[in-house]
Amino acid sequence: MWWHSPSLAALAVLAVLGLSGCGFQPLYGTSAGGSRLGAVMAGVDITPIPGRVGQRVRNELIFENTGGGGRPDKSNYKLDIVIKESVINELVKISGDAKGQVYELDATFKLIGHDGKVLLEGKATSRAAYERFETIFSNVRARVDAEDRAARTVAESIKIRIAAFLSQAA
Repeated sequence: MWWHSPSLAALAVLAVLGLSGCGFQPLYGTSAGGSRLGAVMAGVDITPIPGRVGQRVRNELIFENTGGGGRPDKSNYKLDIVIKESVINELVKISGDAKGQVYELDATFKLIGHDGKVLLEGKATSRAAYERFETIFSNVRARVDAEDRAARTVAESIKIRIAAFLSQAA
């Protein structure tokens, strides 16, 4: 392996040390204000989002931000999210039935400071394909699974963008 070679191991150490001088810092270290980013992210209050998929996105964000610890004691930021759902038919048969569908989830978000000023706006989109079956239960389960996958992806995208913003601003 490469770490058994002294010259390659030394090169790897120099590369890591070189990164420390270029301004690179881990996303979840300390923020620009000196506080831990995890604590700052836990202070983001996520407003309720209507619908099952909206609740799923909100729950994913709460869990990611707090580690499952519930609501923060003090929230410095408020996150408003509006979602739009759509389904695209694919692989349409001659009879007009769709063999496959793609569930698309679009989320528009605003991060609002304690003073009511919008600090960050953005949009996150996810698509999740699923196959249509003859049985109704299979179709329902496939659709719910696609919705959950899309919600997880959108929540992850929003979380990363907010963490990147707050690591520089907080």
